[in-house]
Amino acid sequence: MNEKKVEGLWAHLHWLTVLSQQGSYTASAQRLGVSKAAMSQRISELERAAGVPLVQRTTRSVRLTEAGQQLVDGMREPFERIAQSFSSVRDLADEPAGLVRVTAPVAFARQQLVPRIAEFLRAHPKVRLELDMSDRLSSLATEGFDLAIRHTASPPDTHVAWPLCSTRSLLVASRDYLRRRGTPQSPQDLAEHDCLHYPRAQDTSAWHFTSPDSRRKAQRQRLTVPVSGPFCANNSEALRDAAIAGLGIALVPDFSAQAALQSGKLVTVLEGWESVGTFSPQIYAIRPYASHVPRAVSAFVAWLRVALADGFKA
Repeated sequence: MNEKKVEGLWAHLHWLTVLSQQGSYTASAQRLGVSKAAMSQRISELERAAGVPLVQRTTRSVRLTEAGQQLVDGMREPFERIAQSFSSVRDLADEPAGLVRVTAPVAFARQQLVPRIAEFLRAHPKVRLELDMSDRLSSLATEGFDLAIRHTASPPDTHVAWPLCSTRSLLVASRDYLRRRGTPQSPQDLAEHDCLHYPRAQDTSAWHFTSPDSRRKAQRQRLTVPVSGPFCANNSEALRDAAIAGLGIALVPDFSAQAALQSGKLVTVLEGWESVGTFSPQIYAIRPYASHVPRAVSAFVAWLRVALADGFKA
């Protein structure tokens, strides 16, 4: 194959690398902003030029042949360098610009991120944000995200993590529920209450607490209390709303309870007792390690650190 012919296939090769990451023509076409037919045509043209099959097609997905994988492995580093080089040039502009793809947990995104985004976009009119709201842990590199917001105690060592703010787990209930059932005075009392909780793998759900009677964490008494109730959910908004409806006492992150506490729809229970192990104590912005961070991504992280610095006090 002559040099001119190869130069005409650069875009085809890039599309093949995207196909290897996404695992389907539909997802790859969506990632690239093209039609599925165009995606299939480019790969077919590349196979004809290479003279060997590059993709094995099934009814549900596609996978690369040995030859296709060899091509992708050889092109991965050059394409990463091209992307970094282009980002560096684009960052020479006077202000941040371009698309920033962000993934964040559903409850956090809806309650704390989306209400603030307009402020950032007004300050940076050349930046576009694409927000994926999902509680599953996406692979940033594979799915093409620039940034992930994670509620975690230990960000992955393979990524760069910027701490955004601390967060607390709160026990909350409606005043109506507490009038009907009484207010617990100690964690042990929760065994007699309807507790709204995250479903866990173990047969018996339990909440864990440390006592407020010592300033030194190492000396605090730790209690484990089995809990049960009429409702559980793997989403803190759902638990909060169930508590507002008077179904019981919920353990939720402060960012989920903040608005309801401020409005008086919920009140805190067992103030001073610290919940441990249910939710992580820190919010991070995380991205895969790279020698160059696009200016738009850096600007968004810097804005997040200022916007969320005070946490979620009620």
